Amino acid sequence: MKRDEMIERAASGRKWDLLIIGGGATGLGTAIESASRGYETLLIEQGDFSQGTSSRSTKLVHGGVRYLQQGNVSLVLEALKERGRMRRNAPHLVHNLPFVVPNYDWWEGPFYGIGLKLYDMLAGKHGFGRSKSLSREKTLERLPTIETRGLRGGVIYYDGQFDDARLAIHMALTAADQGAALVNYIKAVALVKKNGVVAGVHAADLETGKKYTLHAKAVINATGVFADAVRRMDDPAAADMIAPSQGVHIVLDRSFLPGDTAILVPHTDDGRVLFAIPWHGRVVVGTTDTPVKRVLLEPCPLASEVEFLLEHAARYLTKDPAKSDILSAFAGLRPLVSTPEAQNTAAISRDHTIHISNSGLLTIAGGKWTTYRKMAEDAVDQAAVLAQLEERPSVTQTLNIHGFHQHADRFGSLQVYGSDVYGLRKIAAADPLLAQTLHPKLSITGAEVVWAVRHEMARRVEDVLARRTRALLLDAAASMEIAPQVAQLMAREMQRNGDWQRAQVADYLQLAAGYLPAGICRTEDEACREPGQRIRTVQNPLR
Repeated sequence: MKRDEMIERAASGRKWDLLIIGGGATGLGTAIESASRGYETLLIEQGDFSQGTSSRSTKLVHGGVRYLQQGNVSLVLEALKERGRMRRNAPHLVHNLPFVVPNYDWWEGPFYGIGLKLYDMLAGKHGFGRSKSLSREKTLERLPTIETRGLRGGVIYYDGQFDDARLAIHMALTAADQGAALVNYIKAVALVKKNGVVAGVHAADLETGKKYTLHAKAVINATGVFADAVRRMDDPAAADMIAPSQGVHIVLDRSFLPGDTAILVPHTDDGRVLFAIPWHGRVVVGTTDTPVKRVLLEPCPLASEVEFLLEHAARYLTKDPAKSDILSAFAGLRPLVSTPEAQNTAAISRDHTIHISNSGLLTIAGGKWTTYRKMAEDAVDQAAVLAQLEERPSVTQTLNIHGFHQHADRFGSLQVYGSDVYGLRKIAAADPLLAQTLHPKLSITGAEVVWAVRHEMARRVEDVLARRTRALLLDAAASMEIAPQVAQLMAREMQRNGDWQRAQVADYLQLAAGYLPAGICRTEDEACREPGQRIRTVQNPLR
């Protein structure tokens, strides 16, 4: 997956069967779906793959216990089926995770126990494990740091966990393996129309400034929270379709929740569920559901959201986390499809929607990570009719994701690379210095940086530290300390000079500062400023 080669293919003048705007979970899934059916497929993304919402999830592959609470059985059924397919097709990235619902009132055990038995029943052959009631003693074995006062016991059930950005990168590689062309950092600036019908995209390469006109038989808008902006390229009077909602997570040291079991709090003060989840040697706590007015590439956690998470975590953990304990705080925007009857964003369905404009622009919106494949299948079914393509069946239910490996857990911290780990090891063997970790608090090695540039289309320091590895989310301050080393390694691979390195480090430090506790925003207006403008004094680890 080489960007120069992909740009050359994109600009070859051919007419693509399907052109996809957006390189998040839905767009990448759509590219796999289209290319695996044999359609000529091009995907363009204005930033990096999964730079937005798709790298900022709760890291769960799940049917949705909350949706079952809401009575949305059809969504739960679909998500549970897709959950099973994700684990089967990408076992190096998706695995089982036990969850415990702690019980403090007499009625909670039977109430949640019955609900989770229904969850098991709906999963059927796609189940990840059977739920059961736990005694107080067994609950404490699973959750040694759970609040003990009033604890009666718990209910254990099983769902899936994954690394969202790593799966997105492997999906991009899968689409490329199937023959698709994919290019990051190329922005759609206008739609091409012929006789009033959408027939392609005018695009700009954000690295070189070059302009391209890309022709296609059908265009799919899979831009998530930015879908309305693309729809208004087609029709300036288009009404809003997206009701963006912000979800915030905080990352803590593993000492707050040791072991391999997650906590599910089924009912918070705002009616959501709350998770505390072990992930890559840390604990992820989330999430919130806050309606926002503005759509940003780099949303900022609000102080009220972070306080909400800290307060609820303290209720259930013996070690109460403070703001100073936060290793990283990150926000993502959900592309919820607006429904007039919903009183708040938590009540809006997570079902996906396909909208086709009068001029033929197809927009796919809503949904959730777990159902990306089904969303893609539905989108390509409709787009193939629009483009008058030969009807071909979907093959993605059983299509292995790039890197497929049944026993990748034996690769340790490199498990997320799956079968690509052998290529990584060759790089490390050729230069032993690249086998060394770059920071004692992070597992990232120089070989991973080189691999990301050579094979995963990483173009910026942010791409490597935020998404090819998860350093930014796992420990923002530590990631800032290794930014110069990463820039140096990338510059050597990409043949960039010292000015490029210095600019990359400066850009990354400004970005990463927004993930530190000092970068938390007080208001949404403050969130609309760049991280460097929001923060007056942030400790610079390079000084």
